[in-house]
Amino acid sequence: MPLKKLQLRSGVNRENTRYTTEGGWYDCDKIRFRQGTPEKIGGWERISASTFLGVCRSLWNWVTLANLNLLGVGTTLKFYIESGGDYYDITPIRATVTLNNPFTATLSSSVITVAHTAHGCVTGDYVTFSGAVGLGGNISAAVLNQQYQVTVISVNSYTITVAATANATDVAGSPGGGAAVSAAYQINTGPAFSVPLTGWGSGPWGSGSWGVTVSFDSLRLWSQKNFGEDLIFNPRGGGIYYWDASSGLTTRAMALSSMTGASNVPTQANFIFVSDISRFVFAFGTTDYLSATYDPMLIRWSDQESAVNWTPSATNQAGSVRLSHGSEIASCLQTRQEILVWTDSALYALQYLGAPDVWGTQLMSDNLSLAGPNANAVASGVVYGMGGDKFYKYNGRVETLRCDLKQFVFSDFNSAQRGQVFAGTNEGFNEVWWFYCSANSTTVDRYVVYNYVEDVWYYGTMARTAWIDSGLRVYPIAATYLNNLVNHESGVDDNATGVPAPINAYITSSEFDIDDGHNFSFIYRMLPDVTFRGSTAANPSATMYLLPLANSGSGYNSPASVGGSNSAAVTRVATIPVEQFTGQVYTRVRGRQMSIKMESTGLGVQWQLGAPRIDLRPDGRR
Repeated sequence: MPLKKLQLRSGVNRENTRYTTEGGWYDCDKIRFRQGTPEKIGGWERISASTFLGVCRSLWNWVTLANLNLLGVGTTLKFYIESGGDYYDITPIRATVTLNNPFTATLSSSVITVAHTAHGCVTGDYVTFSGAVGLGGNISAAVLNQQYQVTVISVNSYTITVAATANATDVAGSPGGGAAVSAAYQINTGPAFSVPLTGWGSGPWGSGSWGVTVSFDSLRLWSQKNFGEDLIFNPRGGGIYYWDASSGLTTRAMALSSMTGASNVPTQANFIFVSDISRFVFAFGTTDYLSATYDPMLIRWSDQESAVNWTPSATNQAGSVRLSHGSEIASCLQTRQEILVWTDSALYALQYLGAPDVWGTQLMSDNLSLAGPNANAVASGVVYGMGGDKFYKYNGRVETLRCDLKQFVFSDFNSAQRGQVFAGTNEGFNEVWWFYCSANSTTVDRYVVYNYVEDVWYYGTMARTAWIDSGLRVYPIAATYLNNLVNHESGVDDNATGVPAPINAYITSSEFDIDDGHNFSFIYRMLPDVTFRGSTAANPSATMYLLPLANSGSGYNSPASVGGSNSAAVTRVATIPVEQFTGQVYTRVRGRQMSIKMESTGLGVQWQLGAPRIDLRPDGRR
């Protein structure tokens, strides 16, 4: 029989059975499609050996007037500015107090108890002591006058763990530390994953299970935008803070309300934003003018070109508006000439009108869900979003996005951790990525990708916590659970730790009839069609599998049952003048249907699969 070409359509489809989706692809990890054919994705490498504290949930890139290329890094514990691979801690100070002999030591222990009435800490917060004197033994002034993470005992005391063990002299000198111990408390930290709020009244009426609800506010999320060369940022449900770039990278941010000229700055917000039009600062889900009452559906904005003046008057453009559809504002995003605002059930467009109304709202869609505050992204002027049970796009109107992986994604999705979902673009490959927690995970471990030019989907496993695709940096940047940042599409290996490791990438086709689907066929030879362009290994290789079946529900036949093998390595042997690789491999497989699989597990390997061919002969009906 003539050679049979295996040319499959692009994209991965899990919406039906393996056999129904014949002619396409069914399973994959760490691959993408380029002009209809699958290839391994690019690698990643850490930007530096430096690390940060906490789980990063927000990244923002901008350039100052001094031409510093900076990256705002918001984590569950801190807020940093990244510059040149170093992380500068600019976490705001919420309170600085003087304590009188607050330290108590325990014999043979490195745990020190600190007394402070109404300290306002939560476990995990950071405090920096200065001006303390030693307890007389191992617990010296140098040991005490440092930054520490606290463990709360009560509203009036907490413990710290120091780098020394107390002796009898320290215990005898307790409580001690002196009468002028300065304690600078950083703003409260937040949890790394969503924690259900329990009990009567824990959430809106009718939400979640009885007495239990999951709130985005239980997860430490950040919003941030540059105001000129400076940065404004906000922890969800917290205050608004300002970092002045001219003060230097070692200067901490301060509360916006404490700045010169500050007037009626909101004390709490769910989300902040800076508009490109006339540079207004927005607070979404915030406290009203002259009120400390939090309104989750209220939008307020400052006067134009002013971050500090939030008092409405006839001579400025500060103001507010309240949305009506939903129970809280979840997110916002700017696209073209409007700012899109999501509530937990609707989508609004916020447009600049000028005085006296300044900003007006228009309801664009109702009964619209959002998986999380960061589950949307803009690519080529179109907004793409992940809802609670589907994907959608907005290009002037809201449309459901056709998805070949909808059932696969949402049947293995931890909705209790939906606040961790985040989206990002990879414009170099025309992709929108969504990262999320699988059903049994409380950390992000999965991703799904939509290629908006080729209109195809693919997915895989990857642990990331934040993503930014910025034209100000060479590569897309992502945050990892290793507490560092990595450049994606850099190299071909996993270099997140500084030691390159191979990336296991594969793709498996749907089942297809080998011949007519009625008779058995025997396949004894395969002619690969592969390119290893971009590989750094001298002789890169990948493994191709032929996976035969007696019928679509029988499971794969064992190669041993037909006295042969169903896989072989395809290796590049030369690159000049035309890339050469293993020309043919011999197999011994038998079946009515078959799947093919391409996989690489080696260092320095990059590949793209074309249209392999198989040599077969009829082999009866049984």
